Amino acid sequence: MNKWLFGTSEFLSSPPGFYAVLAAMVVCTLLVPLGWTDVVTFFLSVLAIVISGIVLIQGYRDTAALHAKLDELIICFRETRNDLVGLEHEEPKKIAAVVTELEERAKSSYPSTRRDRQQ
Repeated sequence: MNKWLFGTSEFLSSPPGFYAVLAAMVVCTLLVPLGWTDVVTFFLSVLAIVISGIVLIQGYRDTAALHAKLDELIICFRETRNDLVGLEHEEPKKIAAVVTELEERAKSSYPSTRRDRQQ
């Protein structure tokens, strides 16, 4: 099922897939004057749900790739904290606490630079 979902989202997020969606919308528009309003409404509702799913799937893929790249950078630099790798899988409260801690460390590390930007 995942292979089909990722394949479909890959196709529909490409230019040919976009043109296919546009063609479907044109066909639906042409069917309305013929009295097919219920069918068109149903089809467009389903299409909207599918497009929402595509956006979510593509967002998931982009975010996962970005996290992998950031994890690689964290591992490469010896000065970084490797305990931050996989932070995206933690509870939101723990993530917020780590972000707050990092912001406080950043403020204390470069106080003059921070003040310059605020003014």
